[in-house]
Amino acid sequence: MKQQKHRRKESFSLLLVSNTGKDTRHFFLSLRTLRLVIALMLLVCATFAWTIYRSGAHYRNESELRRKLTASEQQVKELESEKETLSAQNAALAEENELYRQAEIVRAQMAETPESTQEEEAPPKDTAIPSQYPCTAGGLLKEPYSEEHPYISISAQLEDSITAAGDGTVTSVGSDNTYPVIIEVDHGNGYLSRYMCQQEAQVQVTAGQQVQSRDTLIVINGNDTQFDYQVIYDGQMIDPLLVLEAKG
Repeated sequence: MKQQKHRRKESFSLLLVSNTGKDTRHFFLSLRTLRLVIALMLLVCATFAWTIYRSGAHYRNESELRRKLTASEQQVKELESEKETLSAQNAALAEENELYRQAEIVRAQMAETPESTQEEEAPPKDTAIPSQYPCTAGGLLKEPYSEEHPYISISAQLEDSITAAGDGTVTSVGSDNTYPVIIEVDHGNGYLSRYMCQQEAQVQVTAGQQVQSRDTLIVINGNDTQFDYQVIYDGQMIDPLLVLEAKG
């Protein structure tokens, strides 16, 4: 009869000793248990490393997505700005095309209109309306019309002429404490014009005299003479610039 050999199970002992030496702990671990513990520790380490890797990858992906989103938003803004610019250009082009179209229509109508019709004279102007500038070229507008200043003031120079602003009749030639020369002209259509010089000047008309537009009423004797011009319509003072044509 053969003698059986007994196999010893390999084991490991773990001794824990306190730093004071008063207490010790002795543990025995079999090889299988030790392997299991090591396997668990490796699994935990692998899980932890995988978690860190996945977190880092997620963070990188999130950063990349944010970068792409920012780039997309910037691109959208640029496209919107470009769209607005193109819309403005299209509107300008449409307006320009409309102007060209209207001009072509006018040219076509003029081409179809007989020359005799094109050469018809414009209706004559009503020269009785005080629409002319009442001073020769040297007279410059100094102060405009207002409620507190119901006339326009003009700075006239030596030998400038004060002229009738329209056809009419000189109704009075006089003066007062402020103006040494005052001339009124009735234009016969509700308009009355008044010419007032603050310095002495040469009067060229008399009361009752008929005058035409641009006829000389007064000749200025000195430089920087203030001349005030007033227009009255149906008894109400109005701004002379409302009826004046362009100077000259």
